[in-house]
Amino acid sequence: MKESYLPLYRKYRPQKLEDVVGQSHIKSALTNAIQLDKIAHAYLFTGPRGTGKTSTARILAKSLNCINGPTTNPCGECESCKSVTNSIPVDVIEIDAASNRSVEDAHNILEKVQYAPVQGKYKIYIIDEVHMLTSQAFNALLKTLEEPPKNVVFILATTESHKVLDTIKSRCQRFDFKRITTNDIVEHLEKIAELEKIKISKDAITLIAKISAGGMRDSLALLDQVSALGNNKELSEEDVNNLLGRLSFDTLTEMADAIINSDAISAIDILDKIYNDGNEPIVILNNSLLYFKNLLISITCDLEKSVELTSLNEAQVKVLSGYKNKVETHQVVSIINKIAEYIKEVKQTNHQQMWLEVALIDLANLANNTKLEDLQRRLSALEGGSPIPQTKRVAVVEPVKQSVASPVVKTEPAEGLKDDKTSQENNVSADASSAVDITDMTDTWSQILNNILDISQRIFLQKNAVPVEITDKKITLVIQKSLWVDKFNNSDKRQDVINAAALVLKNPNIQVIARTPLKDEIPAQAPQKEVQKKNIVKPANIESSPEDAEQDLDSLSEISTSDESEKGIVIHSDQSEMVKQLFDGKYII
Repeated sequence: MKESYLPLYRKYRPQKLEDVVGQSHIKSALTNAIQLDKIAHAYLFTGPRGTGKTSTARILAKSLNCINGPTTNPCGECESCKSVTNSIPVDVIEIDAASNRSVEDAHNILEKVQYAPVQGKYKIYIIDEVHMLTSQAFNALLKTLEEPPKNVVFILATTESHKVLDTIKSRCQRFDFKRITTNDIVEHLEKIAELEKIKISKDAITLIAKISAGGMRDSLALLDQVSALGNNKELSEEDVNNLLGRLSFDTLTEMADAIINSDAISAIDILDKIYNDGNEPIVILNNSLLYFKNLLISITCDLEKSVELTSLNEAQVKVLSGYKNKVETHQVVSIINKIAEYIKEVKQTNHQQMWLEVALIDLANLANNTKLEDLQRRLSALEGGSPIPQTKRVAVVEPVKQSVASPVVKTEPAEGLKDDKTSQENNVSADASSAVDITDMTDTWSQILNNILDISQRIFLQKNAVPVEITDKKITLVIQKSLWVDKFNNSDKRQDVINAAALVLKNPNIQVIARTPLKDEIPAQAPQKEVQKKNIVKPANIESSPEDAEQDLDSLSEISTSDESEKGIVIHSDQSEMVKQLFDGKYII
């Protein structure tokens, strides 16, 4: 009768300390302890799965109970060694704490501890996944762990040492198992592939080693699985990807090209092909996340370090390094963050394909919108583009004469009229440093508004607040209705203006004042071009009396549709204004 198949991870389980892959610090410490006969009564082996904790515990047990022991080189032929190898030891008791976690199970252990070993020199208890024991079970073991009977050794193994009680850990010698390096795993897999006559490429073995994330047991299980594909041909990296449901490097590169080049149509075409090949949305996103992580490493690190940190060969790393001149680091980080968000979304939805397509289109747009030049342009706009003058210009409001309807704003005389006394007398009522360039003040106000992130608040201020004074210490805003002034002062709007102005004017202590128009004044408005952009209409050349001035203020934003048509100006809703601001768009009349 043909013998049953033995999985590779069991067939090639290490039988001596020197056979353990990696963990040189642990092998050295245990070897010295055995040679010097300094055997502790309790050990705690902790570390990631598949790194050799249980195997080392069994080897230690075999070394202690070998007929030649304690020895670092157990014979493997005596009754004690064979019983450990065949997992039927008499004096070595293995307990799975996940299924034997109660206080009753702990008491059962304690009852048998007092009995002397039958075959070997030591009675050894190996408790796997010890963190699964209940607090009551831990407490039941405490006294025995502190003062165990002679020739009793406890070996506790866990992947989550932080869940083990401190009182237990303090009674053990602790050994931390590290993840096995990729090079060590590759070297070990090559030996096993040669012994098992498995034809597989170096790239495929390297991929298996890196997918296993430092766990030898996982890498052996993957090699075992891939070996089933062998049909007198060499197994390739693509065979590994296909078997594990992973996208190939070339396919992911095509998709990344489409995303980085903001080519959403090509990205969707590639996605359609991948999805129709049977790949699940969550697998596609996870593979894309890994690809962009590797891309980030490749454009940041040198070739040698990139090969070490990624699951790629040199040729593939060179392909990713080529993106260094096409994409910025912050763009890749943004894409990675966005993919991670969509992975959470896809896991929770019943419409995974739809969200996958949305994700890909969004990623393509994200790459385009986060170009460094665009960010620099936006930052420049937020900070004013150029240094703000030391002397801030002030809009001067002049009382409205009974026979004058339009506001009078004092401005600097034109260059050619500076020597004209009459012109100076008509225009100078303030010192030269406070003379206004209404366009410059409007630009400064616009920069402050651009620093307000809340779109609805920004639109409220654009439509309802007019700056009449801007200095490096103070901003005065005129808001038409007292109700709106109260709303401004008693909400976050005022603080938002203070925060934004502090950035633009470089003064964290700037004062912001909002008030209604004085009875004998009309606030100066921005130039006509700005007025149209912000949909503010200012009456001109219409005779008015002082009693009508306040009524004229209210009429600024309440013009009839017929008046709008005559002036060629369209008043848009707050919603449309919000959308226009959000997408930096414009109205086409």
